[in-house]
Amino acid sequence: MDGLTEDTAADWLRTRGWLAATGGAQVRMLEWGVSNVVLRVTPDTGADFIVKQSRPQLRTPIPWFSRIDRIYREADALRVIRTVVPAETVPEVLWEDRPEYVFAMEAAADPHTVWKQELLAGRLDREVAGHLGDWLGQMHRKTAGQPGLREQFGDLEVFQQLRVDPFYRRVAAAHPDLATHWTSLIEGSLSHPVCLVHGDFSPKNVLLVGRQLFLVDFETVHYGDPAFDTGFFLSHLLLKTLHHHARIAEMAELGIAFWGGYLSQLRRQPVPEELDPGRVVSRTLPHLAGCMLARVDGTSRVDYLPAAGQQQAVRDFCRTLLLAPPLDWAGVLQCLRESARRHIV
Repeated sequence: MDGLTEDTAADWLRTRGWLAATGGAQVRMLEWGVSNVVLRVTPDTGADFIVKQSRPQLRTPIPWFSRIDRIYREADALRVIRTVVPAETVPEVLWEDRPEYVFAMEAAADPHTVWKQELLAGRLDREVAGHLGDWLGQMHRKTAGQPGLREQFGDLEVFQQLRVDPFYRRVAAAHPDLATHWTSLIEGSLSHPVCLVHGDFSPKNVLLVGRQLFLVDFETVHYGDPAFDTGFFLSHLLLKTLHHHARIAEMAELGIAFWGGYLSQLRRQPVPEELDPGRVVSRTLPHLAGCMLARVDGTSRVDYLPAAGQQQAVRDFCRTLLLAPPLDWAGVLQCLRESARRHIV
């Protein structure tokens, strides 16, 4: 079928019985990422819901493609993850139309805000970062060492299409002098199955309904390396720290709060050896470098660091993480400060 639009979705939903034949509805396109059609449907009667349809080509200036059956993985992941974290933080799947690569899910209540926009606007909430660390730690801890989940979510092709290729392999081509580091990072990403990994754990996928968290975009879920999630998430926080470089001390508190929440979960016993906090932290740094560098030299680049000095600060910082990794998170933050001082006026 053709892609759903604001104009065609209501009629299509009626033909499938998901809207009453005589009922009206407002349909609004949402800008959730670049990979799917996402529509918020507001029926004349009943609760709002989200309709999501995967598309083969992502909306980026550089061509980027992925299997459209990833939509099945997302629906399955939502059902599983609602059983291991507070259910109200994850949308409930309402129905699926797999031949059309569509599913519907619960919508976040209005009004809500996107945490990414809060951060870019300079509204910093340490408590949100701590809750997100706790949430991610719960998911990793409770799904670790589960053979059934490893079998269900062990196919890594979509993860490669949406993360390894456009992030790590693209960056490797841009920085060939670091070839051994990229090879190690890619091989580790694909050969370290520990637990369920979100794969897109970032501020743009965190909706705030008052003080309640509501997380979206689970299409990159796979059974893999938990350090990818921590590195990916922290890369977003540190990119925004450079955006607010005059407030580095305040922004740094967000990462500290995230680690506090996350590690509090890993310190609960028993956890597998692969979730030892020291191991996860050390494995996080190369993922942090790869993910952060990809946002200035990869396929999907951030639009809020337009200055050459900001981008060079990212490159300088990431090279330090790979070539001379700090011993702890305080050292990471110090490296970031030094890179900002060198390159951002």
